[in-house]
Amino acid sequence: MTNRTVVAVLVGLGLALPVVALAQDQPLEEQLVNALNKVFGVHPGFRANHAKGIVVEGSFKASPEAAELSRAALFNGGTIPVTVRFSDSTGVPNLPDGSKDANPHGMAVKFHLPDGSDTDIVINSLKFFPVSTGEEFRDLLLALSESPPDATKPTKFEQFAASHPSVPAAFGTIATPDSFADEEYFGIDAFVFVNKAGERQAVRYQMLPENVVHLDKSDAATRAPDFLMEELLERLKRGPVTFHYKAQLAAADDSTKDPAKPWPDNRKVVELGVLTIDRAAANSVEAQKRLLFLPGQLTDGIEQSDDPLIGTRDAAYAVSFSRRNP
Repeated sequence: MTNRTVVAVLVGLGLALPVVALAQDQPLEEQLVNALNKVFGVHPGFRANHAKGIVVEGSFKASPEAAELSRAALFNGGTIPVTVRFSDSTGVPNLPDGSKDANPHGMAVKFHLPDGSDTDIVINSLKFFPVSTGEEFRDLLLALSESPPDATKPTKFEQFAASHPSVPAAFGTIATPDSFADEEYFGIDAFVFVNKAGERQAVRYQMLPENVVHLDKSDAATRAPDFLMEELLERLKRGPVTFHYKAQLAAADDSTKDPAKPWPDNRKVVELGVLTIDRAAANSVEAQKRLLFLPGQLTDGIEQSDDPLIGTRDAAYAVSFSRRNP
């Protein structure tokens, strides 16, 4: 096998090294993971982003209204087992949970369907995404990497944020929760529900707790480094944690391809059902290494919208997965 063939195979597998090609010649998903590594460092065995997390398990039971919107098997009214991962932001696996950099927090859910397949949602505590495209997210990350504490003002990141007002607006929607169970999580991408009659409805996901409790910055900074992880385990010993899985319905003129543009608050929201978490995974550390959550891993009755970020996220997550599981 020639060197040229080896390189071609590695690129196809998402494993090409940065020295193989100029950055601008690499696929966008490679550029994104490399940019994340540039900001947060390389930590073997961990995700490039949302590196620190905890895996728990439970079930989902849909509401009757969900079946009217989508024919997907998870909405048929039966009890659907789920695997859930909560996480801190950044690619730093030992980041203190109370750090401002740990926001936004993530929630990924894998629904284990009756036919043996899975469908995923990957959501976080941002109410909308800071930029519109994968290319802009790459540029945001690169601006961060070029803005150390001693950088000349305005920094590259400050300049980027000034030219992209959705960046400070999005980051203004987040805060540190007192528990993963007391945080609300949102889907930044739009998906399309298809019901048994073939009717189509664009939606964005919401996962809402029984109570939302946020800490002020001074309080968050004094908490133990792993307080969110430890609190969730202690809470589950006392009883289950529940979330209300909901769908915000798009109107005909709402954009479905720009994750930086939230839909108006007056859009109808339908409860899809209740997600119940009742136990920790047997070995969370090992479990999360094997788990790959993909926003584009769908099932009949749920389709991708015209938002290209869904495919970009899928590809970047796959690259990150291949690197932590060589």
